[in-house]
Amino acid sequence: MRTFSNSKISIATTATSTSRNDCKEYMPLPLHELAQADPTNSIVRLTENGIEFFPASPQVEVKTTLIPDRPLEPGEQYRFHFDMTKCIGCRSCEVACNEQNNTPADLRWRRIGEIEGGVWPNTDRFYLSMGCNHCLSADCIKGCPVEAYTKDPITGIVLHSADACIGCQYCVWNCPYSVPQFNPERGVVGKCDMCHGRLTDGLEPACVNACPENAIEIEIVNQLEWRSDHAAANAPGMPSAGVTISTTRITPPENAHSALERVDIETLRPEHPHWSLVWMTSLIQLSAGTLVTALFSHHDGPIALTLILALTAFTLNISVLHLGRPAYAWRALKMWRRSWLSREVLLFGLFFAALVTLTAATWLSTLHILSVPMALFSLKVLAPSLGIAGILASAYIYLVPARPAWNTPHTPVDFIFSSALLGSAAAPLLIDITTALGAIPQLHTLILPTAAPSFPLWPLILCSTLWMLNLIIRTVRLHHAPVYERRATASLLNTPNLRGVFLVSFAFVGLAILLSLAGMPVLALPAALAGVISARYLFFVSVVPLNMALTFVRSVHA
Repeated sequence: MRTFSNSKISIATTATSTSRNDCKEYMPLPLHELAQADPTNSIVRLTENGIEFFPASPQVEVKTTLIPDRPLEPGEQYRFHFDMTKCIGCRSCEVACNEQNNTPADLRWRRIGEIEGGVWPNTDRFYLSMGCNHCLSADCIKGCPVEAYTKDPITGIVLHSADACIGCQYCVWNCPYSVPQFNPERGVVGKCDMCHGRLTDGLEPACVNACPENAIEIEIVNQLEWRSDHAAANAPGMPSAGVTISTTRITPPENAHSALERVDIETLRPEHPHWSLVWMTSLIQLSAGTLVTALFSHHDGPIALTLILALTAFTLNISVLHLGRPAYAWRALKMWRRSWLSREVLLFGLFFAALVTLTAATWLSTLHILSVPMALFSLKVLAPSLGIAGILASAYIYLVPARPAWNTPHTPVDFIFSSALLGSAAAPLLIDITTALGAIPQLHTLILPTAAPSFPLWPLILCSTLWMLNLIIRTVRLHHAPVYERRATASLLNTPNLRGVFLVSFAFVGLAILLSLAGMPVLALPAALAGVISARYLFFVSVVPLNMALTFVRSVHA
C-alpha cells in the first residue's frame, strides 16, 4: 500500500516477516516528492490514476530554422544577428566557414573575438563572432579600383569577385572591421558572402548551421529604417557602426558587472611593411621632386631629363609588385571617378607620358631638329604638375577612417615634404653628373649649351627641417590623441626596435645635410633617401587599424 507523510512518500510493509528487510524503510523517491509538493509542476503530477509523467500541455511553437521564412520585399536586405549572450567561443562557426569556402587555415572570413571586464571575483568574459557586416555604405565598394565589389540588388549582400580582383588589398585598408582577407596563394582578396549560394537555395549559411547555441542567425532588415537608427549594430569590442553603417544586429549581455573591453587591447604588433610600396612611394617622390628642382634651377637638359625618366620608369615597374596579380594592373584605371588608387595610377601614368614627351621634345630642340618653344614650355608646366598631383592622390589613398594614424593632414604633408627633400638632395648630384658629361668635348655643346648656376643648399636645409618637424608633431599628436588606435600607433613607435628606426631616419636626413655642406652630393642623396625610406617603413608597420576584438594572438596582417 502507499502511505503519505508531510515531507515524503514511502513504501512500507504491512505484514510481519522474518526476512532481513523487516522494518526497513525504502529511500525517498524524488518524483513522488515533487508531485506531492507541487501538483502543478509540468514535469510530473499526481492524478487519480497515480503519477503521470510529462502530461499533455499546450504546445509552444519552436523555431526550427535560423533563416527568414519569407522572401525579401523592396527596400529590404538580409543581415546577420549575433547573440553575444549565447556564444560560448567554441569556434565551430570559424571551422565551418573555412570548410565551406575552402580557405587556408590562417585566413578566417569569420572570426571569434573576446571581450572581458570586471575585477575578480566579479568578472565577465564574452565572445564575438563576426563575418562581413554587409554594410549599407560599404567602404570596400567605394575604394576598390577594379569594381570587384558589388552590393547585390536583391539580397543586399556585399559580393566580391575573385576574377575581377587584382590583389591590391586597398579594400583591407578601407574596411573598419578588416573583413576582407588577402590570400597570397591565389593573389586575391576574399571575404564572407553570407554563403550566398546556400542562402538563396533556402539553406542556412555554414556558420549559422554549425553554431551549437544558435547564436548566429539571418534576419531581414529594412534598409531605410536601419540607416536612420543602427544603434543595435554597436557592441563592446567593435568599431562604431556609423563608419560604414554595419547591418549586423548584436544582442549584447545585459548583466555584465562592469564595462567590457577587448582582451587584445594591449597586444600590439607591427603590421605588414609592404616593401614594394615603401620603395615605390619614395622613388616616385624622388622623381617628381628632382624634376621640379631641375626645372626651377634650369638644369633641365636632355641628359638630366633622361635620367629622371629612367628612374620614373623603374619606379612604375616595381609598383606592380605590390599586387597579387600584377598582370592585371591595367584594370586599376577603371574606377578613377571614385577610387583614389585609380586616380593615383592615372595621374602617374599621365606624368610618365608627359615626361616622355618633354624629354623627347628637349632632345629634338637640343639637336636642332624641331623646336616649338610654346609646346616645350607647356610640357615643363604640365609634367611637374601631374607629378605633384599624383603624389597627392597617392597620399589620399591612405586617408581612410579605418586607419586612424594615416587619416590625418600629416600624411599628404609628409609626402610633399619628402618629395621636396629628395628633390633638393638630388639636384646637386644631377648638376655634377651633367657637368662631368659636359667636360667631354663631343658632348659639351650638346649637354651644356649655356652655363647654369649651381644649386643652392638652403632648399635642402629648409625641406629637411620641415620634414622632420612634421614627423615630430605627428608623433606628439598621436601620443595625446583621444582615439585609441592613434595612441596605440604612438606606443608602437616607442617600442625599442621601431624607436631605433625612427631615430635613424632623422640621423640619415641630418647626415644628408652635412654631406651636402661638405660638397659630397653623391653621398648626400643616398643618405636622404635612406631617411625617407626608414620613415616610410614606420608609416606602414606602425599603423593600428580599426578592428573587431580579437584574441590574444593576431595572425592576419592588413
